Amino acid sequence: MIQEMEKNKDMILLDVREPVEVQICHIENAIHIPMGEISGKLNHLPQNKDLVIFCHMGVRSKQITEYLRANGFTRAFNLNGGINRWSVEVDPGVVRYY
Repeated sequence: MIQEMEKNKDMILLDVREPVEVQICHIENAIHIPMGEISGKLNHLPQNKDLVIFCHMGVRSKQITEYLRANGFTRAFNLNGGINRWSVEVDPGVVRYY
């Protein structure tokens, strides 16, 4: 998924972590909507672009990806391994936390 993301510039990164987690680290240009607020903000998300959803390790984002797909977002994808994997494979400047 990460290699594919590097080729696709027409996508949106969606961070579903809690605000306290975003204060620790974040991915530049990602949209932040906490997991618990997604259902009320579906109209803020485009259905015509790839949405790459991430959290800390990929568990919450997998649930949100499934929820979005069930609600018509056929271009929603989970970032397996979350921001933790992003830090290892893409940007070591993103702080890892536990």
